[in-house]
Amino acid sequence: MSTSTAQIAHVSLNKKANIYFDGKCISHSFQLADGSRKSAGVILPTASPLRFNTDAAEMMEGVSGSCRVKLAGAADWQDYGEGQSFHIPAHSSFEIACAEPYHYICHFA
Repeated sequence: MSTSTAQIAHVSLNKKANIYFDGKCISHSFQLADGSRKSAGVILPTASPLRFNTDAAEMMEGVSGSCRVKLAGAADWQDYGEGQSFHIPAHSSFEIACAEPYHYICHFA
């Protein structure tokens, strides 16, 4: 799936950063006027994949860079880059590996 978010207007930003995996993933959460929640961040290159668990369903939108993703229960890794997105079900998990900085917007359901 391909998406593109160049600019997001009318947001309430949480100034405190979300820092995961010793700084390998840093994001900021924000909320839109309609109440929807999102985060924008970057995942830095790592020697091994990072594993994230989800409470709500998520759509990860690639802004720049690239990554490899393996969803829970999937047999294969999938490649994603700028302008592409992938979906993660609620109460699930995924592994992500990056050879370069991967900038993203996470859209929560």
